Amino acid sequence: MPLSKDEREQFLAEPRIGALSVVESADRAPLVVPIWYHYTPGGELWVNTAHDSRKARAIEAAGRFSLMVQRTEPTIRYVAVEGPVVRTEPGTRELSRQMAARYLPADKVDGFVEFELSQLGEHMAIYLRPEHWISSDMGTF
Repeated sequence: MPLSKDEREQFLAEPRIGALSVVESADRAPLVVPIWYHYTPGGELWVNTAHDSRKARAIEAAGRFSLMVQRTEPTIRYVAVEGPVVRTEPGTRELSRQMAARYLPADKVDGFVEFELSQLGEHMAIYLRPEHWISSDMGTF
């Protein structure tokens, strides 16, 4: 059964690993990669990635992407969202910290941020405006 607007937005706001999908070229299937993301209900979804990454180049060319998140317990539930890129921003220590804090224990955040900034190169935040949603919870069966 489809989720209500509030249910799907709250589900997407939870810290899950997303599957980002973006058209890379007309002669290939979309590029699909796992990614950390950030979403606040009613707002924009954003991802943090290296400027020179394959996904960043594909997103820049396509101007849009989709993201799907799921769970299997206690019921099978998923939300997929797709939309246009509305802006990009240079990566910052604060954006890296905000993202890492969603996914890592508090005592691991600073170490990850230092690793990302010193070893993974320049990053950028890419913001998507949710335009199309697909959702379901199979728990009613």
